[in-house]
Amino acid sequence: MGPLLLILFLVAALFAALMGCLALGRKIAQREKAGATELGGLGVIDGAVFALLGLLIAFSFSGAADRFERRRQLIVQEANAIGTAYLRLDLLPPATQPALRENFRRYVDTRLAIYKGIHDPAAVRDRTARATALQEEIWKEAVRACQANAARVENVVLPALNDMIDITTTRAVAAQTHPPGIIFVMLVAMALMACLLAGYAMTVGKQWRRLHATTFALVLTVTVYVILDLEFPRLGLIQVTAADQLLVDVRDSLR
Repeated sequence: MGPLLLILFLVAALFAALMGCLALGRKIAQREKAGATELGGLGVIDGAVFALLGLLIAFSFSGAADRFERRRQLIVQEANAIGTAYLRLDLLPPATQPALRENFRRYVDTRLAIYKGIHDPAAVRDRTARATALQEEIWKEAVRACQANAARVENVVLPALNDMIDITTTRAVAAQTHPPGIIFVMLVAMALMACLLAGYAMTVGKQWRRLHATTFALVLTVTVYVILDLEFPRLGLIQVTAADQLLVDVRDSLR
């Protein structure tokens, strides 16, 4: 099962679970005959649960959106770092440039391949190791070229290469930075509890506000999905592939 199909299955399962909690709340209300009269609003406990759910959603969404934007900005920074380092190769002796430029092209191809095959962990590890080896090779060749250059350009060339290498670590850490798993568990648990209380409160006699119940469950499901999709932007419908195009453009410019 592909990542997208798995996500859609989990979303459907969450929606079904929320609807089940609403139905369970209705049954409890009918059994206790709590729905015999119109309930005049949420009680203290209901209000506290819904308020906590709202805060949890707000903080989770805000954090996921911030991390999503951070990951996009890091792609821009890597593209700029590669482009700057490549341009500064012009300062090295002409005889040393062809090999370095070829390694640069191979390096960017490998970096792009890492994110194109992100759903294959084994391939990602292999390509990451290849990119690291190319980084080391580029660095050693650049150091030798700087030492052979009478103009002493290492203070211009090497810092640019260092920035290009460092940004890969920053991107790797950013991609693995997520809230503790207990936060997501708590978010889903609070959504289920809210639906249980909502099903109880919406029951009036034998009537059940089916439209309101379905809408409530659907809104909660979509909200949780968007939060998770922002948190893992290469697995679902929300993607950072538009920013990846910057690296593709940089690769096309490496002549």
